[in-house]
Amino acid sequence: MGYCAILYLYKNFPKIERTVFGLIAPEKRIAMTRREAREKLLELLFETEFRAADETSEEIYATSAENREIPEDDYVKGAYFTICEKREEIDAVIGENSNGWKPSRLTNISRSILRLGVYELLYEKNIPTNVTINEAVELTKKYDDEKARAFINGVLNSVKNQIEAKGGKK
Repeated sequence: MGYCAILYLYKNFPKIERTVFGLIAPEKRIAMTRREAREKLLELLFETEFRAADETSEEIYATSAENREIPEDDYVKGAYFTICEKREEIDAVIGENSNGWKPSRLTNISRSILRLGVYELLYEKNIPTNVTINEAVELTKKYDDEKARAFINGVLNSVKNQIEAKGGKK
């Protein structure tokens, strides 16, 4: 098969597995934008809410990555496993900053968005806090109730202020 035919396949049939031609499907190689990566991470965190009692985070990640064709991404994988590992610590920070709301009382999607946001605020030193908060609010607009926006924004701003008061990330 010629070079032009392969380019035609890439352009017109992006989901075709191209191992026949000795190539790897592009969705397994092409890097996602950080926003796309956050959405994939949010999907994983949300799914974990329902499957964590029966499966390990490694099993959830492996089956989700395969079934939903999640591209291999260092940010998604690293963040997912860190959030799962430090869930109690992250939930404690959420609880301290949510004005009496326990994380267990939040909706699954709000809790997942907050875990993602708190993870970035605490552990991703190269992501500016205002970007983290804005992206969390954008995810809330897309996936959660309209009333949740102000709550998510308020909790994450409170976490940001707490971190800055301790001399952390700005």
